Order: sequence, then C-alpha cells, then structure tokens
Amino acid sequence: MFRKITAQYVLGFAEGRHTLIEGGEVVWDGDSIVFVGRGYDGPVHEELDCGQSLVTPGLVDLDALADIDHLILDSWAAPEVALGHVWSEDYFARGRRDVFTRQERAVVREFALAQLALHGITTYMPIASEVHSAWAEGFDELVDMAETSRRIGLRGYLGPAYRSGVHVATASGGRDVHFEPALGEEGLRDAERFLDFAAGLGDPLVTGVLLPCRIETLSEDLMRQTAKTARERGVLVRLHCLQSPLEEGLLQRAAGQGVLGLLESTGLLGARLLIPHGVEIDARDPAAAAPGGPLETLARHGVSIVHCPLTSFRYGKQLVSFDRFREAGVNLCLGTDSFPPDLVRGIDVGSHLARMAEGRPDAGRLADYFDAATLGGAAALGRPDLGRLAPGAQADIAVWSLASFGDGVVEDPLRTLVLNGTARQATHTFVAGRPVVVDSGLPGVDLAALRAEGQRLFGRMREAYSERDILLRDPDELFPPVYPRA
Repeated sequence: MFRKITAQYVLGFAEGRHTLIEGGEVVWDGDSIVFVGRGYDGPVHEELDCGQSLVTPGLVDLDALADIDHLILDSWAAPEVALGHVWSEDYFARGRRDVFTRQERAVVREFALAQLALHGITTYMPIASEVHSAWAEGFDELVDMAETSRRIGLRGYLGPAYRSGVHVATASGGRDVHFEPALGEEGLRDAERFLDFAAGLGDPLVTGVLLPCRIETLSEDLMRQTAKTARERGVLVRLHCLQSPLEEGLLQRAAGQGVLGLLESTGLLGARLLIPHGVEIDARDPAAAAPGGPLETLARHGVSIVHCPLTSFRYGKQLVSFDRFREAGVNLCLGTDSFPPDLVRGIDVGSHLARMAEGRPDAGRLADYFDAATLGGAAALGRPDLGRLAPGAQADIAVWSLASFGDGVVEDPLRTLVLNGTARQATHTFVAGRPVVVDSGLPGVDLAALRAEGQRLFGRMREAYSERDILLRDPDELFPPVYPRA
C-alpha cells in the first residue's frame, strides 16, 4: 500500500546530508520510503496533508527515559539532601525490596514509552532508575516492556540493566559502592536470555542489546564477560561512564585504573560501545585529540558518545565541547535520560551550551545537533536505513506542527521549531510505515487513565525514599516544596 504525506516543509536527504524541500512529499510502500521530493506521480492509496508542518525523520533517543521521573526530584538538591536519594548502608544490609509489582512496573514503562512516542521519538534505547528495585532489572521486566513497545509501535533496542554493585551513603556522610558479584552474574545471564528472546520474536522493531549500569557498579570480571558476550553475539553495548569525578575516584580505588584504562583492559573498547555522557573529558585540551588521548582513543575504537544536553545542564554540567568531539571524529548521538523526553529542547539547550563552552556564537550548529539526533543515532546502531528520509530508508517519520500562533513567525522551519517550540508539537509519527502518533494522540492508549495511574505510582515511589534514606527522613524533608505549603 502506497501512503503519501505532504507538508509545507519536508526535510529530505541527498548527497550525504539533510536538505529542506518546500511543498514536499514523502511516499512509502510497506516499511520503506520510495519517494521524497515534489511532483510524485505514482500510485497513492492513502494521503495525509499536514499543511503548515515540518516533516522530518523520526528522532533516535539512545538514552531514553523509561521511567515516571528523573531529575524532578534530585537535580536541585543540596549535597546533604542528595545523600538521601541513594541507598543507605543499613538498607543495603538489612534486605531490599521492589517498590513496584511486576504489573505496576509494566505501567511505569507504558507511561514512559507513551511519552517518548508523543515527543517524536521513533527509535529508542531505554534507561531507568534501579533505585526502586530490589537490585536491578530482570528478564521478565524487559519481556513486558518489549510487548508494550510492540503494541505502541516503537523501534526499541532493549535489554535488562544489570550491575554487580550499588551506590550507598555511608555513615560518615560519603558515597561508596557495595558489591554483590553473584547478582551481577545473574543479571548478565538474564541479559543473554533476553538476547535469545528478542531474536526469537522475529520482530524488526525489537533488537536485543547489552545495557550494564554505570561503570563503577560493575566488577572487572563482569565487564570482561560483557565484552565477550558482545563480541560473540555481535550486539551493541551501552555503558554509562565519563560522567562524574566520583566515578573516577571509585574506580581508581577499586581497580587502580581510570575509565579508559578499564574499558581497554576488559575488552569493552573493542565492542560496539555507546557511552553516555562523556562530560568528564575536556576536549579543549590539545592533548585530548592527540594520539593516545581520550578523544583519539574513542574515535579509533568507533565509540559513540550519547550526549544528553538537558540532563547535563540540569546537573550543572556540559559536554566540553560538542564541536571538539565531532572534529576529533567521535560519533555523537543524543539521549533524553530525563523528563521531559524532549530532544527538541535538548538540541536547543545543547547548542547554547556549546556556544558557552567555545565562547563563540557559531559553535554548536543546529544542523550538527539535528544530525546527532538522526544520523548520529543511526550510525551508532549501525543502521544506515534510519535517521533520514530517502528512498530505501525505513519509513520512520515525524511531523511537527508549525501552525500555532504561539510558534510565532516561521523563519527557517527547523530553527523555528527548536528555538520557539518543543517536541510536544509532534502531531504524527510513523515507524516502519505504520502510524504510531495520530493527531497528537496514541490510538488505543487511554492517556488520561495512564497519567492518573502514573501519578499514583509516583507518589508511592516518592514515599519509598524514606526507608532507604540514611537518616530515615520524611519525604517532605527529602523533597521540600519550592515554597512552604499554606
């Protein structure tokens, strides 16, 4: 069946780059695009005229929030308050519990995936907090998530998060990592089991990947086993690292090596590796791009950095700098990592942070950032058929309305969307040619009921912090309101 979208603006792809087409058309048959341009004269069975809109490739989010919340509760906290957001040593020792049942966790995932879809994301790799679990994610949890993802229609790169250690608040007021290596081994077995499950589905919208947690929560042996599994299975690995001074200190104390040394000695640099966030590398240092420097090392091994501008900004950090990483040949892609899962806002914040880092107004070009949200994500996944609107590419499409008075006047449609708008202007999306978002809604999903249930579960999640807090403080002490309640 041939389907066609027409709009005032279409972001096509030609000669290796995105190109803007006014009065453009996109036509696809099944899951593949057959025409992008103007004046299509072939068969059409369904047509959608989107009027004053911008049609782009669907966005690729490789650190996609798969939770109810992240950063609303903790990004603003003073150190003495923030210590209560991790497990206490006592909680670690006395026995741990899952805050949510399996069914409730599935609702949390549906809430998150619905948000991703409604923000124009068509391909995602999830990230969720493990603080509410008895340890980390398990096989059954990801099976449920895969089924929800398939029902909504997103393209997911999925696997259970696993770890052999967890951050704890110590009695002396510091931070440490306490280990239970057997749980790490069990987590990797669950991850391998899920790889088999995903392959057995035979669904091109579900791909199994390895998603270990933060590097400082993995034993060296678990890192080696992860690298071995990745090589043997030919799968991607995403590992959070290069994101805080605390991480480097913990690794030096535990293993006598820093991040890059451990990645190399355990074989992970030789895997198909994605790294969120990379903010601990100062790429302005000339040594960073020199032979053996961190940028040269990452580029030489084909590592992709998943840049999460909005999350970094809210924690008072930035990638230093986006332009230097690109110039050194490091593939850059984007992630949301936090709520809202809005890559349009992320691109806006990131481009401005790049200007501040470089001290010049032409740094952090919008085109480079949008490339990261599309082509960079596709490159990280090894999928040249994603991230572009071109014949032969997958029909993963997002439509952004520019018709509201609140959008202001349209200068360049993409610049207007990023500077004046948000990703909530997505009115339609298609994944592999099938509609996902239709008229700003999700067919078959009761968003009002889902939001109400999400609010209820968020309340339970917030209350549960008290039992893990080192001082057993009330939630209102851990998360005080902006102003006192009357």
